[in-house]
Amino acid sequence: MVADLWATSRLLVNYPEPYRSQILDYLFKPNFGASLHILKVEIGGDGQTTDGTEPSHMHYALDENYFRGYEWWLMKEAKKRNPNITLIGLPWSFPGWLGKGFNWPYVNLQLTAYYVVTWIVGAKRYHDLDIDYIGIWNERSYNVNYIKVLRKMLNYQGLQQVKIIASDSLWESISASMLLDAELLKAIDVIGAHYPGTHTVKDAKLTGKKLWSSEDFSTFNSDTGAGCWGRILNQNYINGYMTSTIAWNLVASYYEQLPYGRCGLMTAQEPWSGHYVVESPVWVSAHTTQFTQPGWYYLKTVGHLEKGGSYVALTDGLGNLTIIIETMSHKHSKCIRPFLPYFNVSQQFATFILKGSFSEIPELQVWYTKLGKSSERFLFKQLDSLWLLDSNGSFTLELQEDELFTLTTLTTGRKGSYPPPPKSQPFPSTYKDDFDVDYPFFSEAPNFADQTGVFEYFTNIEDPGEHRFTLRQVLNQRPITWAADASNTITIIGDYNWTNLTIKCDVYIETPDTGGVFIAGRVNKGGILIRSARGIFFWIFANGSYRVTGDLAGWIIYALGHVEVTAKKWYTLTLTIRGGFASGMLNDKSLWTDIPVNFPKNGWAAIGTHSFEFAQFDNFHVEATC
Repeated sequence: MVADLWATSRLLVNYPEPYRSQILDYLFKPNFGASLHILKVEIGGDGQTTDGTEPSHMHYALDENYFRGYEWWLMKEAKKRNPNITLIGLPWSFPGWLGKGFNWPYVNLQLTAYYVVTWIVGAKRYHDLDIDYIGIWNERSYNVNYIKVLRKMLNYQGLQQVKIIASDSLWESISASMLLDAELLKAIDVIGAHYPGTHTVKDAKLTGKKLWSSEDFSTFNSDTGAGCWGRILNQNYINGYMTSTIAWNLVASYYEQLPYGRCGLMTAQEPWSGHYVVESPVWVSAHTTQFTQPGWYYLKTVGHLEKGGSYVALTDGLGNLTIIIETMSHKHSKCIRPFLPYFNVSQQFATFILKGSFSEIPELQVWYTKLGKSSERFLFKQLDSLWLLDSNGSFTLELQEDELFTLTTLTTGRKGSYPPPPKSQPFPSTYKDDFDVDYPFFSEAPNFADQTGVFEYFTNIEDPGEHRFTLRQVLNQRPITWAADASNTITIIGDYNWTNLTIKCDVYIETPDTGGVFIAGRVNKGGILIRSARGIFFWIFANGSYRVTGDLAGWIIYALGHVEVTAKKWYTLTLTIRGGFASGMLNDKSLWTDIPVNFPKNGWAAIGTHSFEFAQFDNFHVEATC
């Protein structure tokens, strides 16, 4: 069972039609492209989770909103295409109020369980989505009592059908805990491990539970990434008895210079142009997903081929048979992690014999992929079918390295296609957003990628003037973090290659005395590295001061001074960067000029706040000359 995990789809939602629907079809439409069986989503927790933050449905204790972010939309689009798709939710970060002052989600077990259960109930109530599995805390500590509390609360809410997967980290600790604790063993349905390198451990097998690779792949989506994916899809079961493998991530829809750029099954990172690329991992997925379904089971005859490579066979128990063979070479199938010991693959002949009820099969469809040199490269090509009537159910294949074969009784396979999308274009060099959206379909403004904090469309009921609709930073407390979120909030936008540019934005500090906001250019880092971002940052503070710094943290100070600024009043900031010099204006009057800035040479534009505080932004405008 192949699946896919999402936390990286910030730019997908802004794609114009028909391209957005085409991308979703390549991922989710059965018998078309990747035909995914599972969609695993992040339960937004307001914190940085690798390439950005995702908003929580409960920013504050008395706040509930089931229309934030893009995950609800994504799950509905997946279900629209495949009503049978399995949905999984997993928290990475949690809103700060759950920690009661500690960076820890297990301070009040009932409260955290309540928070997670509200997300499941909200999915059904507001979006008619049935969540099938729920996780604990991505790649972080699990708490045995929390898992039991969560199971009881799910049952109490009538959600017995929602299964628990744990612990989305390593095999060892959770499986040992389960063997020592009968109640825990009963509470957990699936053991999920991350990047298992196709192997499991004895304790995990002894639990008798389903074993999944609940996060894997995470590799640049070239043919080598496709080779990694093809190899582990087979060998996770052969070596490690894992019946599901979930790829992080679904689609590379985030700025490419963020961490793990292009580590998705396909690439869709240009909503401004409509350009996307159906990468080879999509077609490697299809070799398994189009010819099996959840509920099919592996036959005992699976294993490694004599001269390298592997084969699996699955059946639906109703007479259908699918055999998947891969011969991925070591060089062309390295995943990003873990280390892959050397192995050799060479040209070979492999003979398969169908026995028992399968000996009656008259014909097998053949689908073929060859990765590598473009002259001999094929992706998911249908070959002539194999006729078995005269051969007593026996057939022989010649196998070269870096190939995939699927042999199947199913005739529903299809290599879906659309006309080529528009050509790739850089981010527009002139970009404006006044945030004047009365009823936004998404809570976040297009192309802004929040890296710490959450920036949402906001309506000022009191302001009938030009600042009625704004973009507002809405967190007033640091979340329970998964990564090293910054101490400031920041959202980035634009082209990482921008060098010379002018950024102009109206800003409104809401916190008297201690509040502060900034606009920035040439921001050179994001994602899990956001704390160490360099750039040129122009700050104003409610205490009547301004600053120009060379980093987000504010250690490198280029200039500072006093200025007529106070909270609860709109100001216009302008930052101009040309070559090795920067200048700034407040309300269109020069405030500081020609400050030397020699690093970084390029980066994104950004806006943000001094701390986790409410602040508003309006009439954002960038002019980049390169």
